[in-house]
Amino acid sequence: MATDPSKYVFNHTMIRVKDPKASVAFYEDVLGMKHIHKMDNENGKFSLYFLAYVDTVPSTEEEKKLLAFSRPGVLELTHNWGTENQPDFKYCTGNAAESKGFGHTAILVDDIEAACERFEQLKVNFIKRLTDGNMKNIAFITDPDGYWVEIIQNPSISGKSPV
Repeated sequence: MATDPSKYVFNHTMIRVKDPKASVAFYEDVLGMKHIHKMDNENGKFSLYFLAYVDTVPSTEEEKKLLAFSRPGVLELTHNWGTENQPDFKYCTGNAAESKGFGHTAILVDDIEAACERFEQLKVNFIKRLTDGNMKNIAFITDPDGYWVEIIQNPSISGKSPV
């Protein structure tokens, strides 16, 4: 049996979250993604939340599941039940000096200056503002769990290289 790697698609990235309500709200309200599917695992005591940039979310659960597993660019948030009730609970985000690993996700925006101003108004935590450091054309914000999200100007809108 043959397979064609040129037909492979990068489907999703999974990160673990402490409080799914806060995380889903961040990715929807701050970054404009849509919650497209949820799966609960009673035996494992965890839930999976799938978010993506889509125009519409299907109405049936089967269509939502198909959408989550058939398109590129999906973010999967995994919530292990009970962590939201543990005040000192934290996940390793991959950016602490003692545990470097996973770095960040990245989001393309239509107008990086306006997006960063909006994040300021929403009181989003910045790791790097546009005015910080040598790279004046990218920013980094954090989600509720401290995962870094790089903000990049979409070159198909601006016509300029983002970095």
